[in-house]
Amino acid sequence: MEIQQSDTAVVFIDPQNDVLSENGTSWAVVGASVTENGTVENMERIFKAAKERDYDVFISPHYFYPSDDGWRFNGPLEAEEFRTGTFARSGPLDLTGFRDSGADWLDRFKPYIEDGRTVVADPHKVFGPQTNDLVLQLRKRGISRIVLGGMLANLCVESHLREFLEQGFEVAVVRDATAGPRHPDWGDGYEAAIVNYRFLAHAVPSTEELVDRMLR
Repeated sequence: MEIQQSDTAVVFIDPQNDVLSENGTSWAVVGASVTENGTVENMERIFKAAKERDYDVFISPHYFYPSDDGWRFNGPLEAEEFRTGTFARSGPLDLTGFRDSGADWLDRFKPYIEDGRTVVADPHKVFGPQTNDLVLQLRKRGISRIVLGGMLANLCVESHLREFLEQGFEVAVVRDATAGPRHPDWGDGYEAAIVNYRFLAHAVPSTEELVDRMLR
């Protein structure tokens, strides 16, 4: 897969405190994977390279609003997110309590996301981008190739990957710019995702390999 500024964008899923901070609601299940992969550090390296070479950067965030409490059924992960208040916000037009909350960006990412150039899409409500405007935003900027990373590897990242492929994009998933949950009964979500990435994605580079190609 070619990676070039003219038609390639960086897309990060859920670069938020609840899944990337030691104080986040999900740290107990994702912390080991985040730490072992150097996920935060690698995402920042990609942010820096993208900004240095003027690649478009897109964020697909995850937010839950009080009105979402009216959902009549949820999957096991959604139920846990509602129970713990993961990605909770006061409302779509209300930023009360948002700053430095679990739904906010990791502090070290804020200079890149809040620079006035990064595109923050509408929130995806379950796992994939079918429920937000991310594909439209990419198409409107002439993007046909995507560098993908973020959280969680086997859930939102893999769901975005699958939809992007169905939409006709070429996708490279950066294998150490993501991480996944570990569950004593369900297994290692990151390892499951990596297997699927290799079957599905056009490339599964490391951050080192990707950044080298971006900075050429």
